[in-house]
Amino acid sequence: MKFKKSLALLLTGGLMAGILAGCGSEKSETTESTGEQKGSTVIKIATQSPLSGGAATIGEAIKLGAQLNLDEQKDKFKEMGFELQLVPFDDQADPKKGVANAQLIGSDKDILAIVGHFNSGVAIPSSEVYEKYAIPMVSPAVSATDVTDRGLKTVNRICARDDFQGPAGAEFAVNTLNAKKIFIIQDKTAYGSGLAEAFKKAAEEKGADILGFEGITVGEKDFNGVLNQVLSKKPDLVYFGGLYSEAGLLIKQAREKGIDIPFVGGDGMDSSTLVEIAGDAIKNTYITSLAGDSTKTEEGQKFIDKYKATFNKNTESYSVYGYDTMGLILKGIEDAIKANDNKLPSREQVRDTIRGVKNYEGVLTKASFNDIGDNEFAKVFIYSFKEAAYPAESVGEVGLE
Repeated sequence: MKFKKSLALLLTGGLMAGILAGCGSEKSETTESTGEQKGSTVIKIATQSPLSGGAATIGEAIKLGAQLNLDEQKDKFKEMGFELQLVPFDDQADPKKGVANAQLIGSDKDILAIVGHFNSGVAIPSSEVYEKYAIPMVSPAVSATDVTDRGLKTVNRICARDDFQGPAGAEFAVNTLNAKKIFIIQDKTAYGSGLAEAFKKAAEEKGADILGFEGITVGEKDFNGVLNQVLSKKPDLVYFGGLYSEAGLLIKQAREKGIDIPFVGGDGMDSSTLVEIAGDAIKNTYITSLAGDSTKTEEGQKFIDKYKATFNKNTESYSVYGYDTMGLILKGIEDAIKANDNKLPSREQVRDTIRGVKNYEGVLTKASFNDIGDNEFAKVFIYSFKEAAYPAESVGEVGLE
């Protein structure tokens, strides 16, 4: 691993036709109201991300990024005889809801792939359902090692893993911030605890003394108990494994107690809502993110402008990764169509062509999947909050090479 500085629904009357067709619904008529081409075959792509609840800021950003890419490619696929449709699902960052949605996705024969998830704890059980139905998923954000280590044929991600992100954060904390005594807090989720464990192991290997490893609960608002432990232990850095909703409150309450040491966390904190919650207390906070800085490239800036013009919203960390994930999925579907004599491919064919995509170039993403679906070009980016503003300042990156 090398650290380096960076510049950086209502269903239509086509339901019966969908049943007869097996994998796709055919529109039998062209209507003036829709302008659809006669005989166009529906291809649906689902998104699964939290569109409500504490993680909705990023979940919506993933959905909107994916929607933007799909909309841009509709005309291209229409010329090929296919009508692209986006079907968004709200997994609420809840494993049970994610699995229930996955069953609905599996039963809709028109859905050929999924953009998602944001939460590893939702992705892991949901992907067991996707595997059963041979529906490929590509995640822009899940990082737990178990997501891909199970070797499922349908599971892929374009971002880095926790066993890469955790050590990257530890290297930065110990070697750049000179932390020798560290207190670790984590949210007891598959993501948060996995990331914190990876950080802990790497930090200890680098000679740091871990003074505490405590868990909090997602949705908790009062962190007085764990912060009193921090005060008594007197660490020179706090590491948090979890999401921005709890992180913002944790940081704010820590500063109110006079805990002014650096806070370091993972990509789950990479959101404008972190700053909204923490306010000025965000200063002296650092994050490792699986998302690069869109402002650093011409293509990235074009995406930012296009996203804001389309949705009247500023981009979030994973907006562009939702976009790039959809782009990679549509490339895999296009490859499957061509390999199937320009006919509608099966889910299995799409699953295999997506896994087989090599050297895909998105706005910020370069991706080639290995045999378990991890991206061989994944990176971790380091950001610093020097003021109450989002995005944070890019201070470095870690690459696999």
